[in-house]
Amino acid sequence: MIIESRFNGPPGSGNGGWSAGVFATAYGADRPVEVTLRRPPPLDTPLALADGDVLDPQGQLVAQVHPIDDLPPAVPGVDTATARAASAGYPGLADHPFPGCYVCGPDRADGLRIFPGRLPDGRTAAPFRAPERVVPATVWAALDCPGGWAVIAPGRPYVLGRIAVVLDALPEPGDECVVTGAAVGGEGRKAYVRTSLYGPTGALLGRARATWIALPPEPASRP
Repeated sequence: MIIESRFNGPPGSGNGGWSAGVFATAYGADRPVEVTLRRPPPLDTPLALADGDVLDPQGQLVAQVHPIDDLPPAVPGVDTATARAASAGYPGLADHPFPGCYVCGPDRADGLRIFPGRLPDGRTAAPFRAPERVVPATVWAALDCPGGWAVIAPGRPYVLGRIAVVLDALPEPGDECVVTGAAVGGEGRKAYVRTSLYGPTGALLGRARATWIALPPEPASRP
């Protein structure tokens, strides 16, 4: 397994959703799985999978994969017009902790360009046009950042720590889809979120639950 550099999230590491999707695909379980990221997935680095552990060439643990039976419920969907209206208010257009993110970074013309904005009830929503090549990791990536943007605030960045996905179907290339997200709780630096992906007909394509971790504030610089 290799996370190519174009699939980055924070600078120098893989997007959490895409990386987790690559690891889940390699694991190959016959039921949904959960992926826990133990450290930022390295880019352009051969990774090995052994008994659910994802290891780098030095044998350091990158992630862990295991099957789940408690499936995440779906976040209700919205129509495309509502998703577009919400996306117009995407806060990441003005203040983004990682503007080069493959999934939600406004600086990435070659990314998925999923820009989740808030709905009146606090959920996030965004349109998503499926790329020319769609693989399971594409759906995992699409189900990643819209959950994070349910909790990310100016000056308070989060990164993905854990994600479990139920993949019902892949979108067709070029399909105009909708992603929704919702915050469902939290504890300390952890935020618990759910996300769902809907196809052009409104059919549910995938759903996820995830834990996001708030990064500690940077120390103030001395005068």
